[in-house]
Amino acid sequence: MLKNSAGRGRNRTAKFLGAAAIAALIAGGAVESGLIASTPAHAELRSMAQPVQGLPSFADVIERVKPAVVAVKVKVLNTADRGDDGEGQQFSMPDLPPGHPMERFFKQFRDQQQGQRGGRGENQQRPRQFGQSLGSGFFVSADGYVVTNNHVVDNASEVQVTMDNGETLDAKVIGVDPKTDLALLKVEGSDFPYVRLAGQKARIGEWVLAVGNPFGLGGTVTAGIVSAQHRDIGAGPYDDYIQIDASVNKGNSGGPTFNLAGEVIGVNTAIFSPSGGNVGIAFAVPASTVENVVASLKDKGSVTRGFIGVQMQPVTKEIAEAIGLKEAKGALVAEAIKDGPAAKAGVKTGDTIVAVDGERINEAKDLSRRVAQVAPGKTLSLTLYREGKERKVTLEVASQPKGV
Repeated sequence: MLKNSAGRGRNRTAKFLGAAAIAALIAGGAVESGLIASTPAHAELRSMAQPVQGLPSFADVIERVKPAVVAVKVKVLNTADRGDDGEGQQFSMPDLPPGHPMERFFKQFRDQQQGQRGGRGENQQRPRQFGQSLGSGFFVSADGYVVTNNHVVDNASEVQVTMDNGETLDAKVIGVDPKTDLALLKVEGSDFPYVRLAGQKARIGEWVLAVGNPFGLGGTVTAGIVSAQHRDIGAGPYDDYIQIDASVNKGNSGGPTFNLAGEVIGVNTAIFSPSGGNVGIAFAVPASTVENVVASLKDKGSVTRGFIGVQMQPVTKEIAEAIGLKEAKGALVAEAIKDGPAAKAGVKTGDTIVAVDGERINEAKDLSRRVAQVAPGKTLSLTLYREGKERKVTLEVASQPKGV
């Protein structure tokens, strides 16, 4: 079908060029006779081939950054048909009325499964079954560190990366951070092409380029704009996603989104899609988060976050009116954990935290993100609203307990 379609396309092209050539001869003759005051036909065709002024070309940027983007291939243990003890889940007959036409089918299936289990023997373990997942990633250093998503390498037994030139290399998982869905890999070697994280926050409306491995089609480039900032999609406690409309699909996870300077503004992580395909809404972890997490994973293999020991709830309009706040902003302290940094500093239940180190916060999640980014042992200033007045307290940030 493709070949035939291409053949028909060539015939149509040939006819079009033939007509164009005739038109050029006629136009040339008409100009020579003085009947038409116009540019020659071939000059007009050349002008049509020129790029349209004002539209950006991404070719130079892609040429620079594409070699640093890799396809990530992961071998994972398939747990879909395994129970908690590692054995296959037992098949149970559905509740069918006597004489149901599917009854015979289900009985045959049950007997077949029981025969397979009996053939292995009581002490023989079920063979391990593996699946494969695909994602994307990118080099952030010349010595082989690769950033991707945690969900791409989750439960991985083997990880490989395929470079833009087709070379495939084994990779080791250095560390993962499920709370931001980021992971750091390491490939042995040196002088790898790499890209830098953007130092400035992307602006809404800026052009962006996504590069990755959608559906296993490595080296795919799509373009769009930054659609929104600070999206909370309920994926984790520190959601602060950039929303973009560049086409992102399955397999793009872990790949970079670039600005036109060739800097990574975010790591593509999730899509909104009722159908499973691209609908123009994708979410990327911002570069500022990536930078902090990657530095911690590289240094310790895990992420250590700040902790002040408060349980918070949103400040609603009704609560703001009740306590005398002009705006429904800040984080209401539902509980100051006993012997925690906040309680020791004098924070009480019912206080509203309205600023951190002088920077105003809009909602409870803003406070969580700000505190999490502070290294344990450092001091932090909180502005509290209590009994109609603001007051400041200073505390030393602790390390976030495991499981929090």
